[in-house]
Amino acid sequence: MTYAPIALFTYNRADHAQRAVESLLQNAEAKDSDLFIFSDGAKNEKAIKGVEDNRKYIHTVTGFKTITIIEREKNWGLANSLIAGITDVINKYGRVIVVEDDLILSSYFLKFMNDGLEKYKDNDRVGTITGFVPPIEEKLPETFFLTYFQCWGWATWKRAWDLLETDARPLLKGLRFKRKKFDVGGVVCNYGNLYCQKVGLVDSWYLRYYASLFLKGKLSLYPGRSVAANDGLDGSGTHCGADLKRSFDAHNTQTPIVFGEIEVRENERVYQIFKNYFLPSNHKRTMKSLYNQFKSFVRRLLYIDCK
Repeated sequence: MTYAPIALFTYNRADHAQRAVESLLQNAEAKDSDLFIFSDGAKNEKAIKGVEDNRKYIHTVTGFKTITIIEREKNWGLANSLIAGITDVINKYGRVIVVEDDLILSSYFLKFMNDGLEKYKDNDRVGTITGFVPPIEEKLPETFFLTYFQCWGWATWKRAWDLLETDARPLLKGLRFKRKKFDVGGVVCNYGNLYCQKVGLVDSWYLRYYASLFLKGKLSLYPGRSVAANDGLDGSGTHCGADLKRSFDAHNTQTPIVFGEIEVRENERVYQIFKNYFLPSNHKRTMKSLYNQFKSFVRRLLYIDCK
């Protein structure tokens, strides 16, 4: 097998980047994989030393088939850096495995990604391969599909990446009456965050790519046990803080994921399990929440969110 290239995105956390690389090197496929390391420029003076330390470290990395380091002179921001980096790699290789510097990967992460990329390379219904699974207590199938896409360790093909719409407005328009499903039964605030993207309050490549895939009916392949865990929920990252750690404190599998023949469609049972998992324990349908839901519906009905 020709293994997919790995795109690793780093910034100013050399310690996180080192742990991510060391976990990748525990994968048997690493020595035969091309690694592209993207290093974003410092956003401000406070970040300069962290960026410099990170660059010193990434120039010491060995153990992969080839290593290419791309250092940005200026700060591109995570969204722009990731979109540009993935586009460059995928246009050359046709597929890519994407890792951010705050991830710890299972020793079977690359095997799962490459097996999935190869198995479903000609199935247009599959848009991504996802490595992260929340610490759900119920036993999950060995592999399954969801329309919901998680981006902590993932892979895709050029045919799916080309679907990315970077303008949030047409995405919001398409999601007008699909918000509940997009929000995993209404319990995850993806639509609201995508609106924040439109008005400039957040800058997220993930929300735009997830929405792009969702509106095209693409599925994401999941493992039944997580092959990627987030090590950056300590307040040091761009979008995630320590308050999320309890919800996403997954542990990587110590055994390989076995691929079987499953129907390429969303697993409704697992979808309900995910929905129940993400449902806040104090969730209540108060008059205020009902009013906010009605107000959101009116905004979407009148295209206000999409303008």
